[in-house]
Amino acid sequence: MQKGSSKRPKKKREDEAQAAVRVIDTVAAKHEEPEEAPIEITDDMRAAAAAFGRIGGKIGGVRRAEALSPKKRSEIAKKAATARWKK
Repeated sequence: MQKGSSKRPKKKREDEAQAAVRVIDTVAAKHEEPEEAPIEITDDMRAAAAAFGRIGGKIGGVRRAEALSPKKRSEIAKKAATARWKK
């Protein structure tokens, strides 16, 4: 008769050769990847990202409102008002 749960998957055992191959593959993969220099983020890059975010936000809200039914928009507005007045 089995002891414990039989639903638990059994651990897959590997022998020393398989473990050695796995370790060597891991080490080789780490040394093959070229190290990339970190990208310096400038103020111009930050300003451009912020501008794109504002454009997408303006478009996204309008498109979402168009896609929702009036009943669903009303439910969302009621939930928002309740959350505001709860504070």
